[in-house]
Amino acid sequence: MISCKNMLPCQSREAFVTVTSCRGGIMDGYLRHPRLEGKAVRIQSLAQLILTLDALVELESCPGSPLPLVAREEGGGDRKAAFRIQILFREHYTWQGKLVWQDENQEAVFRSVLELIQLIDEILAE
Repeated sequence: MISCKNMLPCQSREAFVTVTSCRGGIMDGYLRHPRLEGKAVRIQSLAQLILTLDALVELESCPGSPLPLVAREEGGGDRKAAFRIQILFREHYTWQGKLVWQDENQEAVFRSVLELIQLIDEILAE
């Protein structure tokens, strides 16, 4: 049984992902997060995206005041899709949160990392 005391909500568990291409299930793009201080990290796979997000959230551990939210990127540019990922609760790889597909103004709730991966994969396959 999962203990609720270990599942802490945190307002700054939010990242912005821009996918520039996706071919044969391999994505390319970048990730922005408040911990990166305005810099973007290049992402070349869904696995790398999840591991990078996990490392960023692990650093956080909900210290004192929340970090600022990442500003939405304006303009289409050379991108295929843009997502805002909000991780509301996390214990190991049981994440609960919301995926907002910025381009289509749609959002979906996920209850695990696997469900998040499936959502992103379905959107990129369209």
